[in-house]
Amino acid sequence: MSDVAQSPAKSEGSATAAAADQKIQPIIRVVDVHKSFGDHEVLRGMNLDVAKGSILVILGGSGMGKSVLMKHMIGLLQPDSGQIIVDGEDISRMGAAALKRVRSKFGMVFQSGALFDSMSNWDNVAFPLREHRKKLKGTALDERVRELFKIFSLDPDQLGPRFPSEISGGQRKRVALARAVALEPQIVLYDEPTTGLDPITTDQVDEMILDAKRHLGVTSIVISHDIASAFKIADHIIFVYEGEIVAEGLKAEMLSSQHAFVREFFATWSHKNL
Repeated sequence: MSDVAQSPAKSEGSATAAAADQKIQPIIRVVDVHKSFGDHEVLRGMNLDVAKGSILVILGGSGMGKSVLMKHMIGLLQPDSGQIIVDGEDISRMGAAALKRVRSKFGMVFQSGALFDSMSNWDNVAFPLREHRKKLKGTALDERVRELFKIFSLDPDQLGPRFPSEISGGQRKRVALARAVALEPQIVLYDEPTTGLDPITTDQVDEMILDAKRHLGVTSIVISHDIASAFKIADHIIFVYEGEIVAEGLKAEMLSSQHAFVREFFATWSHKNL
């Protein structure tokens, strides 16, 4: 994996976690991935295994390669070299038809939620089912939508008829996740899910991500700047700096990193919370 992961100085806790991960078949493997845009090298030999059913949080400063890494995982970008293996298939050079099939294994929750403002919350959740499960109609469709609402602690009768603008930020995030998992994806990607939210709503979003793991067994990959959230939800954290993984593990590994940028990133949070 990264230089940090291969270092002899890796902590015992990180080694134990890595050994445990080896027993679980990775659902995503990033193998020596390089990506440049013009003269700017964004990913520099990235290596990463994402364990099936786990929550991976990707931390790092702005412009360090986090979003580019996520776009490779879903096949929106192709690497200059290296492999992206999703559920045993190399998507690095796949054709459009095969890539569409693999993408059906993913759900996506955007920072804003990206709900359709002109649709009720009920119709937002039902939308992917109507588009891709055309045989699911009537009572069967209604039962599936109600089930999705309840998984994420949403009252379908109270909130379903309302529009996204008529509910709270935390509720909108939950509706967005209910829509994202409607087609039963194996993997859900989250792009800055807690940015701009107050502490109570942030905690609700954290619980939402944990609920998706507990009740649905999905693999979650979360890009975030929220350190407290990362420490609460993650099974594994990687820290990306200038296109490389420079620290990985959990809270202890992050806070004990000797990398200058990582130390600076966590310094303010540590002073306030330790």
